Amino acid sequence: MRAVAHPAARDEIAQLDPRQNVQTANFNGLARLYRWMEYASFGPWLWWCRCAFVDELRDCRCGVVLGDGDGRFTARLLGANPQIEIDAVDASEAMLRGLLQRAGQHADRVHAICADARAWQPEGRTYSLIVTHFFLDCLTTEEARALAVKLRGVADRDVRWVISEFAEPNSWFGRVVARPVVWMLYRAFGLLTGLGVRKLPDYRAGLLAAGFARIRKRAWLGGLLVSELWAGCKDLSHD
Repeated sequence: MRAVAHPAARDEIAQLDPRQNVQTANFNGLARLYRWMEYASFGPWLWWCRCAFVDELRDCRCGVVLGDGDGRFTARLLGANPQIEIDAVDASEAMLRGLLQRAGQHADRVHAICADARAWQPEGRTYSLIVTHFFLDCLTTEEARALAVKLRGVADRDVRWVISEFAEPNSWFGRVVARPVVWMLYRAFGLLTGLGVRKLPDYRAGLLAAGFARIRKRAWLGGLLVSELWAGCKDLSHD
């Protein structure tokens, strides 16, 4: 379904009603440092993880990107798919301004929405693409499930959901390396942003319950990082 273009430009960011009763971590202070913190800790691996399936998204026309940070993936997607229009949802206005700046000449295809994804309610859109890169780990299992249910209700029958996340594989590497790394990341972001979550959610159970099915997966750094492509359950035969 062809989406109607939003009029939002670089300096126009839609604001969610501030009376919404959610406690949101504050990532504004990391907006300028985010990219360099990422490279200092994981080099190019997080970027490779985000872009694992980008070439398979060229047919998507209306997408929602939740918590893309400084917007490097959104800019890459806009360049790779000249047809797509994107709702970019982030609780950090500073991150959204960075995203719009990176979108450059494609910014007129982005509708930036400053909102906590748990309180945000999509209106008048049917999405053929959902993107969450290193975002679901900011939610609890229950919150991830509720988000999946909400997004399934506004998803096209041919929807694709692209996910990048940290993981703790069930192996010696998971116990000895991945689990301590994830623990340290949660403590660091808790101190820097006030993030209250302290463990990875079981988001896969939530997506399955909401009517999504994983059709592809790639693992990186011994399974510490995963890239996943999900779709509506009509695509179960591809799993």
